Amino acid sequence: MSLQLHRPDGKGGLEVRPVTDQNWRNQLKSSRWGASLKGGTLPELSNPEMNPTSTFRSVLFWVALAAITFIVIVVGYGVALPAVGHVYALPTPLPTITPIPA
Repeated sequence: MSLQLHRPDGKGGLEVRPVTDQNWRNQLKSSRWGASLKGGTLPELSNPEMNPTSTFRSVLFWVALAAITFIVIVVGYGVALPAVGHVYALPTPLPTITPIPA
């Protein structure tokens, strides 16, 4: 069994499509693939939608995000601490009554 391509012959049958080249990469003649360019390499293309962020700015962003998160957690815990103590306060024990000695 082969993986040859077949096409209609116009009479209701199929005819074998002749194989022209075994290496499909030779058919890539578009300039975007770089095959027709000198040296066969792609040209340097700029991407106007992508401006890389500097390492300093990205590190500064993550450090600031961590600091803000830490502050929010600490302040939130500090504000909620009195409320938690009030809500979960233990009931006061009943006074103990001792009999008067006779």
